[in-house]
Amino acid sequence: MKILVTGGAGFIGSHVVDRLLDAGHEVLVMDNLSSGNEEFINPHIGKENFRFHKLDLLHSDITAFFDGVDAVWHLAANPEVRLGAEDTRVHLEQNVIATYNVLEAMRRKEVPRILFTSTSTVYGEAHILPTPEEYPTIPISLYGASKLAGEAFIASYCHTFEMQAWLYRFANVIGRRSSHGVIYDFINKIRSNPNELEILGDGKQTKSYIYVDDCIDAMLAGISSKAGGDKKVNIFNIGSDDMISVTRIAEIVCEEMHTTPNFKFTGGKRGWKGDVSVMSLDASRLNKLGWKQRYNSEGAVRKATKDLLAVLGTITKSK
Repeated sequence: MKILVTGGAGFIGSHVVDRLLDAGHEVLVMDNLSSGNEEFINPHIGKENFRFHKLDLLHSDITAFFDGVDAVWHLAANPEVRLGAEDTRVHLEQNVIATYNVLEAMRRKEVPRILFTSTSTVYGEAHILPTPEEYPTIPISLYGASKLAGEAFIASYCHTFEMQAWLYRFANVIGRRSSHGVIYDFINKIRSNPNELEILGDGKQTKSYIYVDDCIDAMLAGISSKAGGDKKVNIFNIGSDDMISVTRIAEIVCEEMHTTPNFKFTGGKRGWKGDVSVMSLDASRLNKLGWKQRYNSEGAVRKATKDLLAVLGTITKSK
């Protein structure tokens, strides 16, 4: 099968590329490297069944690259939730319009299948935890709104132009190759000042975290299943069956870095505008297909911390 992966040089995208190539697929990656890293896909450069094109989904003519493609894994997006409060166009352009451009290229080249990486933030502040896929989607961040808009565009294209989609709403995905997020931030803050660690909010924000390998397994389980049959749009939550607080994440990072800084909280129940302070997803729909995460939230956090420390190193500067 010929599969096109947008954002294939990114954190999650590069892991997807690894797995698809291992499965024997022909893989074409499109990435503008704004948040991706070419080093993540360098091991595949030169392989007969792999191609990489540095392209911007917003400004490049991408249609020709969809010729003969059997499925698109659309992971390209701006993942920084907090940016929406500073730049109200960034998620509109990079998440919504870019998705529209992908769908238009698919329509013109008659590509029948799309897998889309969405987010738990489409639910906003859910009052049912764990939150099922049927829960109303009322996002409180522009990032969540942009992903929900992407879902809506995909669903409408599927019904209008005979496509089929798999929409995955992620909890917080963590692990090797990550270049943003709370663990990454904590490590860099401690490396800069091992005596004090600033924690956004009150530290009580409690959410589900999923290790990247478990996330990829879940996506493959959903798209490989025949449970959806000919259903136009298949929606799945992906998350662990527990939660962990930001303060506990800070404690784990400090344990792994062998340091004991003073915690300094900025205050308030949110880390930033649009932050959902409590999040847990009901992943039973995927569990019924045989998928189960190997790591709970705390296990995922500890493993991801070890992964990042292996690359970033421990303390390099002290005061």
